[in-house]
Amino acid sequence: MKKIKLYIAILITSISLISCEDVVNVNLETGTPKLVIDASIQWQKGTTGSLQKIKLTNSTDFYSNTIPVATGAIVTVTNTTLSTPVTYQFIEDGQTGEYICTNFNPIIDDVYELSVAYKGQNYTSSSKFMSTPIIEKTEQTIKPGFGGKDIYEIKYYFQDNPTENNFYLVGLKNSNLVHPEYGVLTDEFTQGNLMFAIYQDDKLKKGDVLAYSVEGITEKYSNYMSKLINIAGSEGGNPFSTPPATLRGNIINKTNPDDYPFGYFHLSEIDSKSYTIQ
Repeated sequence: MKKIKLYIAILITSISLISCEDVVNVNLETGTPKLVIDASIQWQKGTTGSLQKIKLTNSTDFYSNTIPVATGAIVTVTNTTLSTPVTYQFIEDGQTGEYICTNFNPIIDDVYELSVAYKGQNYTSSSKFMSTPIIEKTEQTIKPGFGGKDIYEIKYYFQDNPTENNFYLVGLKNSNLVHPEYGVLTDEFTQGNLMFAIYQDDKLKKGDVLAYSVEGITEKYSNYMSKLINIAGSEGGNPFSTPPATLRGNIINKTNPDDYPFGYFHLSEIDSKSYTIQ
């Protein structure tokens, strides 16, 4: 059993799947590929935030094991809050679909605009750079589990800002698992309090390493991630394992509004910690 949750709200719901002996192949129509824009700008606390990456891929059919990358795009991010806007160029690393900027300057509360030019289409979005509290402490306890087996429980705490309505994305990577797990929460009932997230796993043992994080997000991104995590439930809570189905983000196609891309443009600080089970 494993979960990340706020004290009063479950963040991730586990879905149990019953296996079948027979494999059923369903003939599915393959739609026109859509551009998938993974534009999550994260400023790790304690760093300059100058190194940033945006990843472009194309959607593919349901049964494909390969996600095609989108190469040859022109990608920029502009700080539009400054009296003289500053534009940062994201240059593709070879033909990987990964676009890198090495001189990005993150400024909390400033508004940034994303621009992607790809195959004659122009995609754009704008969002505010969100602040994030620090992870103040981590606690480990042992709880009784089912069948008398002890369960390790890890809590990590961060202070909510009492002057704002805040939303958070929390994530945790168990070194024993392939994918990280994510959850979203709000301070609706805990505004101004010391908040915490919980992780439990009956398979944890001494020496296992957990890497966990918190980042401030907008309410719209919170709604988007809630839906995305639900869609990814069958993937073990990892919302970034496959293209996000038909979930629409905050990026528009200015050339052809009906041909919208998948993905989201988001900017925030992020605080991350690592903990070894004692």
